Amino acid sequence: MKVGVVGEIHPSGYEIFDKNNVEYFVTNDTEENFLTDKLREVDGIVVRTAKINKKILSNAKNLKIIARHGVGYDNVDIEYLNKNKIALAITGKANAVSVAEHVMTMMLCLTKNIFASDKMVKSGKFQKKDSLPNYFELYNKKILILGFGRIGKALAKRCSGFEMEIYVHDPFLSNQEIKNQNCIPISKEEGYKIADYISIHLPLNTETKNLISFNQFENFKSNLILINTARGGIINEDALYEALKNKKIFGAGVDVFEKEPPIENHKLFNLSNTLLTPHNAALTQECRKRMSIESCENVFGFLTKSKNLNKNNIINFNIVS
Repeated sequence: MKVGVVGEIHPSGYEIFDKNNVEYFVTNDTEENFLTDKLREVDGIVVRTAKINKKILSNAKNLKIIARHGVGYDNVDIEYLNKNKIALAITGKANAVSVAEHVMTMMLCLTKNIFASDKMVKSGKFQKKDSLPNYFELYNKKILILGFGRIGKALAKRCSGFEMEIYVHDPFLSNQEIKNQNCIPISKEEGYKIADYISIHLPLNTETKNLISFNQFENFKSNLILINTARGGIINEDALYEALKNKKIFGAGVDVFEKEPPIENHKLFNLSNTLLTPHNAALTQECRKRMSIESCENVFGFLTKSKNLNKNNIINFNIVS
């Protein structure tokens, strides 16, 4: 058995391969031609953010499974995998806490104008605190969570601690399933009208691309804080910029971009009502370790047909079982 790891991961994952005498290699070179040749003989791939496209896959004749170091898989040609009965695994349990905490951090920093307050003190303007822009409480505010998987549920649990009103839109869940989590089911359109906060936890696909664009910003409240830790492209960045610049919404927390890394001098960089992070919501030390272990366990468990394999992590298991 041979495994290629594309993108450095926490050493704990390699320990699984080492103790089970799995042959593996690690590469940080994500260039297409290099990967096409390098992955030619592997049985499994662990991949972080590199693009694994049809050209690479069609030359990997022994490939049986790809394990994503994370939960999104828009960087992998899922159509090719399905047609060729190659399994795709995700780290379903690993990143919910880390991402949910990142969202809460963004909500609090933007709501409380933390960075403006910090700058005021450090610049010797302590006495001018009354000139700070308005800041608010999370208490009794309404949050709309778009997508209610593990991350959405973890976020709802934390929002409940702040005594927020938690609304959820997820077309794949029944209203009762949402109510069972002490949340309120709602349509996107109604949620957009009432939300003080919106947090996105959806995959990027043809249905979610530009889900929030110019028309949606017309329906939002002026005090809205919009947060995206899911995938760039779900929010139209031009529309977001115009809404923030013209104060149609209060602020935005953005961890993901349409193009990563974003272009130099991206227009969002010039706004004071944004909080931007480098797609690192899931990269706490604890989460790095969990994702590393889980992704390597997925590959090893699948290739050895282990009874301990978490089948819930194999998102297309029905075609290969």
